[in-house]
Amino acid sequence: MTAKAFISGCAGRSLSADEIAFYRDERPWALILFKRNIGTPEEVCDLVATFRDILDDPDRPVLIDQEGGRVQRIAPPHWRNRPAAKFAGDLYADDQAAGRRMAWLHGRLIASDLIDLGITVDCLPVLDVGTPQTHAAIGNRAYAESAEIVSILGRATSEGLAAGGVLPVVKHMPGHGRATVDSHLSLPVVDAPLETLHASDFVPFKALNDLPMAMTAHIVFTAVDRERPATTSPVVVRDIIRGAIGFDGLLMSDDLSMNALGGDFASRADAVLSAGCDMVLHCNGVMDEMRDVARAVPELTGRAAERAAAARAARKPSHPLDREAAEAEYATLAERAGWPPAMA
Repeated sequence: MTAKAFISGCAGRSLSADEIAFYRDERPWALILFKRNIGTPEEVCDLVATFRDILDDPDRPVLIDQEGGRVQRIAPPHWRNRPAAKFAGDLYADDQAAGRRMAWLHGRLIASDLIDLGITVDCLPVLDVGTPQTHAAIGNRAYAESAEIVSILGRATSEGLAAGGVLPVVKHMPGHGRATVDSHLSLPVVDAPLETLHASDFVPFKALNDLPMAMTAHIVFTAVDRERPATTSPVVVRDIIRGAIGFDGLLMSDDLSMNALGGDFASRADAVLSAGCDMVLHCNGVMDEMRDVARAVPELTGRAAERAAAARAARKPSHPLDREAAEAEYATLAERAGWPPAMA
């Protein structure tokens, strides 16, 4: 199936005539959905099906950020709230088997929610290692301040997603935990020594380097490249992500619309691909920006096309699940973890 090297958003709960023409002409590799795109389950199913019909590709990837906690694109009244990652981390600290089970069920139940809608890729797990200074933009999205615990629970969540027929995307490679500003608003700069990064921040990504897809961090690591954030740094991509971490899956940028990046959208897209990323992610559904990105990106070819094909092939049918029993077990574990927090 032909595709260009970008993932696109859309503006609303159904596709406009302009969006339909744009997708037909520009053929993005995938669609990503946000809260603004979520109506009833039927509306989401129709949106996803329309996108795939336009491209004559019944398996075209459709992505979402469904983490739990603050990052839940599908939510009540049609779907359940789920806790942030840190709750599984807290439970793991008290009972390792229970924490791992909660993380697996978290992924498995989210996958059930998503696959019913036709959504086949979840931008989860977050493998950022927390620190006492971690900005609230990550905050309790991190499982723990231990790289080992993040690795274990990230793996469990990924396996739960995969068991439900949904592909995971690990983020934010090679680590967002030391950022003290919000990369949606400005560019974080991390001055930690390279030895510290290797011993902590990079560890979960190396532990899960076999997974099919990853998303970069819009963060400058001065120990590696003082000038450019990881997303647009050939040095970070080559030496750290592909080299030290050993990730050879499909590498996508974080959202091109975030203020951590500078320049116009065509130059941002070019910088992402020139750095060695395989795929440009543009999320906000603003048509003028989408057109600029699409003009700047090429057809998927070569190694990037091979990685994209391998990622699609990695998704397997979902395993059977007793949904009612799984939800009950998950609720018990979440309660043990302190979720939902007691209201004052």
